[in-house]
Amino acid sequence: MTLNCNGRLIDLSTPKVMGILNVTPDSFYDGGKFKNDKSFLSQTEKLVSEGATFVDIGAYSSRPGADFVSEKEEINRLIPIVRLINDAFPKTPISIDSFRSNVIKESIQAGAAMVNDISAGQLDPMMFETVGKLGIPYIMMHMRGTPQTMQQMTTYSNVIKDVYTYFSERIYLARKYQIKDLIIDLGFGFSKNLEQNFKLLNSLDFYTNLNLPILAGVSRKSMIYKTLGTTAENALNGTSALHMIALDKGAKLLRVHDVKEATECIKLYKALKN
Repeated sequence: MTLNCNGRLIDLSTPKVMGILNVTPDSFYDGGKFKNDKSFLSQTEKLVSEGATFVDIGAYSSRPGADFVSEKEEINRLIPIVRLINDAFPKTPISIDSFRSNVIKESIQAGAAMVNDISAGQLDPMMFETVGKLGIPYIMMHMRGTPQTMQQMTTYSNVIKDVYTYFSERIYLARKYQIKDLIIDLGFGFSKNLEQNFKLLNSLDFYTNLNLPILAGVSRKSMIYKTLGTTAENALNGTSALHMIALDKGAKLLRVHDVKEATECIKLYKALKN
């Protein structure tokens, strides 16, 4: 499994880490933590030096009940930071966490290399066509509704099968638009309750039947800290525990706040398998 990021082929036979860089005031864990160019560059340097292959930049918080952000505001937040990071770290592929095709077009022109879409094209009818024309890797996540409504949409006949059917349909559509490099993300915490999150994680290997790389995004999420009776700030140990489970069940990408610890998980996992 490889991804073509601006002409650079990235081999996913060994799992890779995607470091999170939020350009938002209200993300659930680090919202508002980084406020100027110096802090964004410092955090990116930390992510890259600790082993991140990708940096995922988002300017619209997707936490449950997040505030609406206009497309113009999202672009104004995002593009200067994309240019800044691309200039300082030209060898590090930038992923854009957005469900809007215009945001993606602007970001790719500014130096980004791939898309991380929480809606798998459902919130923008132009997304698949845009990504297909740009010829960039595309992460599609499972979600119902919007960040504002998703936690009211957790009823499934069978969550494992329903999510699989969703991906089968979205992958078929993406291929029609000539999207070649696809990654799937089961969407832990998005339109799912705690029990459903753990069911999906426990069945993650079932989704390898889709023959696509799987991204696991569990870092410091509520499925961890609510289960442990703690907070996102104290959920790093739980995150590492679930990262090992995800790796063992076939995850090829870990999207994380804490790169050093995720990289250590991958090293230990490799040693275990070797």
